[in-house]
Amino acid sequence: MAETRDFLLEIGTEEMPSAPLMNAAQQLGGLVEKGLDAAGLSHGDVRVISTPRRLAAIVSDVAVATDEIHEVKRGPKATIAFDGAGEPTKAALGFARKCGADASELVRRVDSDGNEYVFAERSVPSRPATPILSDLSATVIGDLQWPNYRSQRWGSEHATFVRPIRWICALLGADVVPVSYADVTSGNTTRGHRVLAPGEHVVSSPADYEGVLERAFVLSAERRAEAIRAGIAQIEAERGGAHVDTPKRIFDEVVNLCEWPTVLVGTFDEAFLEVPHEIICESMLSNQRYFPIYDASGSLTREFVVVSNADPAVSATVVSGNEKVVRARLDDAKFFYEEDLKRPMEEFVERLGSVTFQERLGTMLQKVERMEGLAAAVATQAGQDEAAVSSAARAAHLAKADLVSQAVVEFTNQQGVMGGYYAAAAGESAEICSAIREHYRPRFAGDELPSVVCGRCVAIADKLDTICGIFAIDEPPTGSSDPYAVRRATIGVIAMLRTLPGCDLRQLIGLSLGSYLAQGLEFDLEEVASAVVRFFQARLVAIAKDEGIRPDTIEAVSAVGVIDPIEFMARAHALEDARSQSPELFDDLATAYARAAHLGDASLGTSVDPALLGDSEKALLDACEQGTDVVRDALARDDYASALTALAELRAPIDRFFEDVLVMDEDTAVRENRLRLLNRFVEVFVGVADIGALSRKK
Repeated sequence: MAETRDFLLEIGTEEMPSAPLMNAAQQLGGLVEKGLDAAGLSHGDVRVISTPRRLAAIVSDVAVATDEIHEVKRGPKATIAFDGAGEPTKAALGFARKCGADASELVRRVDSDGNEYVFAERSVPSRPATPILSDLSATVIGDLQWPNYRSQRWGSEHATFVRPIRWICALLGADVVPVSYADVTSGNTTRGHRVLAPGEHVVSSPADYEGVLERAFVLSAERRAEAIRAGIAQIEAERGGAHVDTPKRIFDEVVNLCEWPTVLVGTFDEAFLEVPHEIICESMLSNQRYFPIYDASGSLTREFVVVSNADPAVSATVVSGNEKVVRARLDDAKFFYEEDLKRPMEEFVERLGSVTFQERLGTMLQKVERMEGLAAAVATQAGQDEAAVSSAARAAHLAKADLVSQAVVEFTNQQGVMGGYYAAAAGESAEICSAIREHYRPRFAGDELPSVVCGRCVAIADKLDTICGIFAIDEPPTGSSDPYAVRRATIGVIAMLRTLPGCDLRQLIGLSLGSYLAQGLEFDLEEVASAVVRFFQARLVAIAKDEGIRPDTIEAVSAVGVIDPIEFMARAHALEDARSQSPELFDDLATAYARAAHLGDASLGTSVDPALLGDSEKALLDACEQGTDVVRDALARDDYASALTALAELRAPIDRFFEDVLVMDEDTAVRENRLRLLNRFVEVFVGVADIGALSRKK
């Protein structure tokens, strides 16, 4: 068995920002593994270790040399490879070139089948791992990508990195692998924590690397995360059911801002608890990376968690310094909030006239005006009373007011939330305040919907206005590009409409586009409305697939032009259930429907002459007339299961018809009458589903 050793590549730097560090850590293992495989060096697992000052890859069981390779490739027959004069033909030259050899190096030999062929033979000697790893390491360092971050250049070379590289530790077993990058050469030392263990620390082997780091007060990302979680758990336990808010993005960033974390608790003045907790928490989380602490009842407390990378001996100083910082930030938040409360919300609404929604779609004030009418229409369709309709319009009127408030200008993530607080202070109803606070929901897949109907009406109006406006100016999403988040908005509208029976999406689209026309925007109403409808339908199809409905079932329902989410999903699920219960029946019915639709001639109409009908034809006509009545009544009740049951009853008479009757009779009158009967049969299905779609992929 070939000799193996562990390999270590550590890139030591000035402190790297959290985001590029995490991105590079994800890249490093793959780059190292790809390089080893390309070089033909066998190896074991690749593990990545990262801290703000280093990126390291440890590879287990790397072969100390590549395997010796002897390749033999068979080419064309000798009679084809060489002409009568013994000169190589194009076939031989091409084969040699493909094998990286000269035609003169080709060998002629009789193979096992008794024919003479030309062969290309190549022997690749074994190569030691060290020079391979030297080149690989330099390549890997240079190949790391830093999206959205400007790389830095230092030293006398042109090589760059996100932060200046200060040392490289590269070992194969106990031996140093020579690596040079940007005037930095490799050795067998790493560096410890800047304060707790400054200077160089010898690494005797890759297996000793993590132990050296820990003795030098440096933990891996996994160990740092564990230490922080343990510290937070202790804080929560000491406070009897308290909860520390640790959003994943911020938590991951904090993990990557330290090498030896110490979890501490600071406090701020009680007066700041009078400020909405959302802006307090955003200030602490986004600006200072502090974690708020909530008590057992869910109320924000005066305390917050700080994760320090300093010497634990100076923790009191660290806490004091951070308390001074947070006090200044919260003073700003308190000032902005109090200043905003001094102004009436109508003043904020008027100021929206100076805020652009979209260059061609006007101002935010114009958007609010469109939203008012649309929110009222949604509420009306949803069966709300006059007071509720008025509340929806009022909430839409005030929904965007906080965009010009000082608090939201400073804390942009709190738009809507602050509007809810300002509306409450102005004496608006709890329903309106909630609608303003929640009208941006759902913001992403799986997000909660607005909790009250009023909020859903406003949210639908907001999102539908954006969707229709973007289509009206002919800037719909293309490929992966969706700068206005139209896809997300569409999915949100669908999710909310599924909770509001009675809403007519086509009508709402028309109302929304009509408000743009009234505003003076020029576009083809019919064309744009059709485009918006198709876009919604495409999203409904995707949602139905996610819910496990078969593609041909979805196609059958889509074909009748249904876009109201409740109706679309109800029809799709009803058809899917019916097929599951009677698969053979619906398969046969689909085949018969497709045949009838193919043979039928729409130009002939559906007026059938009973005098020209035989027994099988009369039975089919009777079944169609009865089925039409049942289907009509079922659709009126939104009872799609009963409608499908009625369609299923047509299977026997249509099967008998095709068995007993020659449709294309020589007698023109008879033939056309039979075609009208088939048209009549197909007509029963109109408005339910295109059953023929179920047979197209058979």
